[in-house]
Amino acid sequence: MSEHIHLLPLHRVSVTDAAAWHRVVAASMAHDVPGVPPPGPGHVHAQLTKPALDSHRLTWLATATDGTAVAVTGLRLFTSPGQDHLAELELHVDPAHRRQGTGSRLLSAAVAACRTESRRALITEAAAGSPGEAFCERWGFHRAMTLDHLLMRLDRTDEDTHLRQAADAEHPGYRLTGWTGTVPDRLADAFAAAKNAMNDMPVGDLDYGNVTWDADRVRAMAQVISDRGDTLLTTAAVHDDGTMAGYTEILLPRGAPTRAQQYDTAVVPAHRGHGLGLWVKAAMVRRLRAEHPGVTEIETDNAEDNVHMLAVNHRLGFRSYRRTHEFQLDVPAP
Repeated sequence: MSEHIHLLPLHRVSVTDAAAWHRVVAASMAHDVPGVPPPGPGHVHAQLTKPALDSHRLTWLATATDGTAVAVTGLRLFTSPGQDHLAELELHVDPAHRRQGTGSRLLSAAVAACRTESRRALITEAAAGSPGEAFCERWGFHRAMTLDHLLMRLDRTDEDTHLRQAADAEHPGYRLTGWTGTVPDRLADAFAAAKNAMNDMPVGDLDYGNVTWDADRVRAMAQVISDRGDTLLTTAAVHDDGTMAGYTEILLPRGAPTRAQQYDTAVVPAHRGHGLGLWVKAAMVRRLRAEHPGVTEIETDNAEDNVHMLAVNHRLGFRSYRRTHEFQLDVPAP
């Protein structure tokens, strides 16, 4: 029963705590989203111990009487001016220990922390049709957005003609550039300006706020990713006047990943309608194949109403394989 479960706030996460956290997450994901690779132990340890960008993290570990970890939850509290009303929840319960009230106790602890930290919106993600979706609905979260997850196999050849045509298409007045990790100083201001184009991405009914990017912030983001052992690749289209018109980012998790994760793709409003999004993404696929041949697939996700980017991804060869829902709980003021 739940009274035999101990909730422990983790003020400093040890190697043992991180390993226990990883075991719970891996068991939870294997049950709820089979076929989706869980984060590796090193990734989990870095996530729990390394600083995040413009946010801080609260964590709880739930253990049985014998000390075995049975559930975990993390609460990311955003701190930038445009998002300091917002918190993001991650909650996993080992399937062998569910339906005993542990998840509800962890959620109550997270909501109480949101009130203490004056957060009005708590968001989380759950796979469509999963126990997590039912849990969110039971506790009063409302569905705010649906995401379509897509995969692209890089070892297939039937889409290569489309990719080659997209990557080799001429775009007068624009040139491609790229980098690994931190943006070069000469491009930092232009990249930050382009980053602000992400503020008009579809977010459904989420009270997500917005973020203002500058050169220092894009450098800080790259440093956070590097510190946790991941690799960030960026390919961008630059206009003849020096404006960065669009870009795409790919994250390679630490180790030797076979699946890359799509990060941002954006085209600045003044440069839309020229096929630049398709161009930079096709160029990124070509770059991945050349520089990281061990990567065999890319995962991305798009809001289901982001019809333009979905069309771009399908044209490149991405195929839908699962859906998730973004949920939001409106937290009353204390």
